[in-house]
Amino acid sequence: MKAITTILSVCYLLSMSLGIQAKHHEDALELEQLAQAFGWDLEGAEIETQKVAEGLYVLFGVGGNIAVSIGKDGVLIVDDQLPQVIDKIEAAIAKVGGEGVDYAVNTHWHFDHAEGNNVLGPNGTTIIAHSNARAGMAKGGLVNMVVAQYNQQPYPAKALPVITYDEGMQIHFNGNQIDLKNFSPAHTSGDTVVIFKEQNAVHLGDVFNNAGYPFIDVDSGGSIDGMIQFCEETLQLTTMDTIVIPGHGPVTDVATLRRYVSMLQSVRTRVTDLIDAGKTMEQVIEAKPTADFDEVYGPESSSLGFVNRVYTSLSQKSS
Repeated sequence: MKAITTILSVCYLLSMSLGIQAKHHEDALELEQLAQAFGWDLEGAEIETQKVAEGLYVLFGVGGNIAVSIGKDGVLIVDDQLPQVIDKIEAAIAKVGGEGVDYAVNTHWHFDHAEGNNVLGPNGTTIIAHSNARAGMAKGGLVNMVVAQYNQQPYPAKALPVITYDEGMQIHFNGNQIDLKNFSPAHTSGDTVVIFKEQNAVHLGDVFNNAGYPFIDVDSGGSIDGMIQFCEETLQLTTMDTIVIPGHGPVTDVATLRRYVSMLQSVRTRVTDLIDAGKTMEQVIEAKPTADFDEVYGPESSSLGFVNRVYTSLSQKSS
């Protein structure tokens, strides 16, 4: 789908067009700069809609994938992208029979998944997230994507989640049981997998990236160990027919998620062995521990510092 912005194109534009590797707080980019680097046309953006099950849709636009539950109780969405496209998101929802947004679940606190809260919250949408995600939104902070940094500003009170949980909760909505679960720090310290029981579908946010290698926000409590554990715990709740919605990239299946976990495990083992052999981060990156996976996930050099973040999280664990 042309509207899906892959991690690979993001990183290429960030590293080549901007020509930077941000290392300090003062190097952080503004949203307009990031949007340009990500290839996001916020004014001309188109929202594409895919029906994945009865009453369940996925919207693709400029940011994380949005799941949409529509039914007799109203509209519940998972993630909400950016304020500049909320009107287009609501228009896309209206085209498939919804009206407004009653509930928004944030899978984590990052801007490309939760910044739409700044419009939806003040307009009456009830926002739900893990307690650590709410803390991140309230405090704000630097999102260190290795090739660039974004200084996410604290959200005002009306844009913050008003319902939070620590380990899990259930929402009964549109004749469906919707489970929210957190298994471990993974992409961040406050990730949520959203499980639509009736439609047998899961939305993993950025714990699962189906558009390239994932970004692990180590500075926000994420880790390679947590990514693997979170995915494995999610897989235990799936069947062969489960619909898998990633944070970025096309909707897929359990087999693809299993291959993703296998890749994470292999890279973790290789980087661990290199660390144990006394290799520096630069030497680990030069060793190309992802080489045999690059055909599927793209060149690691075009990722958001995947090996860098794996090395960093493993080094922190051993120190």
